[in-house]
Amino acid sequence: MNRKNFLSAAIAGAASALLAGAPIAAQAFPDKPVTFVVPFAAGTATDQLARAIGNEFSAEAKQPVVVDNKAGASGMIAAQQVAKAAPDGYTVLITTNTTHAANEHLYKKLPYDPVKDFAPITGLGKGGQFMVVNMSSSAKSVMDFIGMAKKEPGKYSFGSGSSSSRMAGELLQQMADVKLLHVPYKSNTLAVTDLLGGQIDMMITDSATGLPQVKAGKLRALGYSSAARSPLAPEIPTIAEAGVKGYEMGYWFAAYAPAGTPPAVVKRLNELLVKAARSEAASKSFYAPTGTEVFTTTPEQLATFQSDESRKWARIIKTAGIEAE
Repeated sequence: MNRKNFLSAAIAGAASALLAGAPIAAQAFPDKPVTFVVPFAAGTATDQLARAIGNEFSAEAKQPVVVDNKAGASGMIAAQQVAKAAPDGYTVLITTNTTHAANEHLYKKLPYDPVKDFAPITGLGKGGQFMVVNMSSSAKSVMDFIGMAKKEPGKYSFGSGSSSSRMAGELLQQMADVKLLHVPYKSNTLAVTDLLGGQIDMMITDSATGLPQVKAGKLRALGYSSAARSPLAPEIPTIAEAGVKGYEMGYWFAAYAPAGTPPAVVKRLNELLVKAARSEAASKSFYAPTGTEVFTTTPEQLATFQSDESRKWARIIKTAGIEAE
């Protein structure tokens, strides 16, 4: 074999070895613990979801999953942490529309880019929210509360610990033509605590956070934010049915890796997370109890969905008259 043929054969052999090794490397992932970073506090819906799918992910991957709660700054702390993490697949953001559809329209400067800094993995779920008040409130229905707010503009408050919760309240103000005082919180669980204590008058919160308090008789549910009633509380009318015609506001969960994560690793993460989300165990521990719809996608489908959602949230925020902070 002459020198030219020898070099050609060597290069071809090396290329074949690399190609053969790529699937093996992807199949070997993960070979150490994976961290799920959650933008909200322990006990929130996103945290509950992360732990439910984390258990199944861990069992399938045969590696531990560490849930790291980085609450605060409307999810920006967690998002920035993941955006700056090593793009090796071992740091995954389990998040919502807050960080990846709403924040870019609510804040003038973000410490991360919701598109450029992340590799979409899969959607995880969709859900609606309950409009709740303290049991001592004289409001027994959505229209009762709206009537009270119309009589005394600016007197009644609503709390929120996520963009979904806030936008639900803002949309209610806009569509019902009332003026409420917005009180922001680091998480919906903290807002619920103050609602129970009487520090705020109302909030529209996710099922996982609010419904247990309703079932326990500690909060009163006036309406549900989705187009259809919740299967967990079919006796509660939708806010649209209760008198605010056309009202609808939901939320979604999704998983992202840092930008630059190898496609093979993203593909493996997608396989593991989709299987975990669709598992019977996750259904029993999170999806069914919270009334959350399983929503899984390919990375490409999530990217398109996120883009569409971003435009939708931009319209809602603009119509609500909210200026970027």
